[in-house]
This record gives sequence, structure tokens and C-alpha cells, in this order.
Amino acid sequence: MIRINLLGTPKTKVRRMPKVTMSAPSVRMLSILAIVIAFGAVSFLYWRAQNQHEKIQVELRDVDKQLSALAGVKAAYTQKQKEVDALKHKFGVIDQLRANQNGPVQLLNTITETVNSTDAVWLSRMNDDGKAVSVDGMALSTTAVANLIGNLKKSGYFKTIELKETSQDESVKEYQAFTFTLVCEKQS
Repeated sequence: MIRINLLGTPKTKVRRMPKVTMSAPSVRMLSILAIVIAFGAVSFLYWRAQNQHEKIQVELRDVDKQLSALAGVKAAYTQKQKEVDALKHKFGVIDQLRANQNGPVQLLNTITETVNSTDAVWLSRMNDDGKAVSVDGMALSTTAVANLIGNLKKSGYFKTIELKETSQDESVKEYQAFTFTLVCEKQS
């Protein structure tokens, strides 16, 4: 194939770089130098990793000491917490006993004040079953029984008061007497 240059500019030749050849001793020297540098780098990295490992081991021992000290503190805290819970339970029982003790006292005070403020009424028996109180007694008239029921309602301690029965007592001959039974439901 024939080429014709129509532009008229001469064609430039591409120059190639001359090959540099190294002699065998210089190649060995470079290889040894590369090995020495690589060994130095690996030795430095190993030394640094070893130092970090030692620091981590020291920190790990310190953390283990702190952990064992904190385990003792946690055991002491748990023991104290159990004691506090036991005391709270005891105080709760004492408070409940006081509240339960106060209930009968209030009931007796209410009944006592009501009977004392009502004329011609005597109680012979009273039974408290928790929700209601059953009261047996004697009165000189049915009006006295009605006054007792009214006074019990005014006390505010009972929700409902029901007259279960009333009858004239035939065993008493000197005066007129009535026996009665009341069922009083307590307020909640």
C-alpha cells in the first residue's frame, strides 16, 4: 500500500525510549533493600500492636477490679433493699391493724353516744359481722325505739337501719317494756 501526503507536512517519527537494563547486583540490592524496609515496617506494626495489647490487658484488669468492687456494692444494695421492703411490709401491717382497730372503736363510740342521747333505751346485745351490726335491746316505749332509730340515722355511721322485730316483754309486770332487734348496715 502506498501512502501519499497531501498536506505537505513531513511525517514525524516516534522515538522510543531506550531500554534501561540493570545489572544483576543492583537488582539484588534493591530486593534486599525492599525486604529490609518490609521487615522494618512489619516489626514496627508488631511492636505497636504489642503495646496496644499490653495497654488493653492493663485496662481489662482495672475493669475487672472495678467490676468485683461493684458486685460487692450491688450485693449490699440488694440486701438493704430487702430490709427496706420488709420494713415497708411491717409498717403496712401495723397501719392496717391500726385502721382495723379504729373501726370497732368508732362503732362503739357511735352506738354509745346514740344510746346515751336516747331516753328509756338499753342495749342487751350487739353483733358486728363486718357489713352490718345487729342490735338487741329493751325500751320503755315504741317511741323510744323510733327515737333510737332516728338518732342512729343522724350519726351518719350507718347507711340503712331496719327494725327487724319489736314486741312487748310479758315477763316484766311492773312497767311496760318492749324488746327490739335492729339491723344497721354500715357505710362503705
